[in-house]
Amino acid sequence: MEALKMVSKPKEVSWEYDRDADVLYISFGKPQEAMTMDLGGGVLVRYLKNNKKIVGFTVVGMKEILRPSAKR
Repeated sequence: MEALKMVSKPKEVSWEYDRDADVLYISFGKPQEAMTMDLGGGVLVRYLKNNKKIVGFTVVGMKEILRPSAKR
């Protein structure tokens, strides 16, 4: 797969947290339909199919990610 492209500094960054689903949505520019790739650990990257430009991230399980681990 061709490498994904990150804009150096997005003009607009927006986010929305769904407390019930415990999911954080981060978008660069206006949210739009995109392809999704699982990066592991509950992190998904969203990108445009035609030019591989990253348009956002989805983070599933934010409470678990932010919770300090007793094992550390």
